[in-house]
Amino acid sequence: QVQLVESGGGLVQAGGSLRLSCAASGRSFSSYCVGWFRQAPGKEREFVAAINWSSLTLYADSVKGRFTISRDFVQNTVYLQMNSLKPEDTAIYYCAADPDRGLWSVEGVYDYWGQGTQVTVSS
Repeated sequence: QVQLVESGGGLVQAGGSLRLSCAASGRSFSSYCVGWFRQAPGKEREFVAAINWSSLTLYADSVKGRFTISRDFVQNTVYLQMNSLKPEDTAIYYCAADPDRGLWSVEGVYDYWGQGTQVTVSS
């Protein structure tokens, strides 16, 4: 079992930056695919970014060039650096992990989920 805990959310002005962290406990998730998803009020949860065991990455078109996903194998943590934030980035952000060695944007693939962290971008 892997437990995931997100942190780093908060309130920021448009154009600002935040860095989210997803820390894993229970076992190492260095071989896992780890993804970030978000859910805005009244909307379905959507894919944001993912990183696999060899640090290949995948991004949603809406965040390309602004967000960067990375992982620290020693700290057993995945990060999401978010720059040039926009009000439409406001959402609860979730990290998720899948033990298969793929790179996934589909949330149904992921077995483990964190509780989420709120990101609010003011205009």
